[in-house]
Amino acid sequence: MMLPPYATLLGMEIERGEGSPVLTMPFATAVLGRPGFVHGGALAGLLEMAAIKALEHALGAEGRGDARFKPVNVTVDFMRGGREKETRAAGVVSRLGTRIANVEAVAWQDDRERPVAAARMNFLIG
Repeated sequence: MMLPPYATLLGMEIERGEGSPVLTMPFATAVLGRPGFVHGGALAGLLEMAAIKALEHALGAEGRGDARFKPVNVTVDFMRGGREKETRAAGVVSRLGTRIANVEAVAWQDDRERPVAAARMNFLIG
């Protein structure tokens, strides 16, 4: 499972484990927003990548790993400022149809139960 160049530019990596992938993004000047905080665009990018990897994982589990898809809707909720530390994100496929998939992703730093941001994405599967 590879990440696109955008994710690599931000230093994202995939943590290996069971189930849906968890992505990590280190704090660095490339993701700095206002002093001391992660930029919202970097958080949104991390959430998007987590949602995409969750969808790829779900499609692969159904034997549709070669399916192509594209996002058609993205909503990001910023809940608290991301501080100068590593941020993690994971996605959950809430509905996987033949043409549409709904995926929710959450990003956190110290405690998964206290997310810094969350996203809901809809994908068109073709």
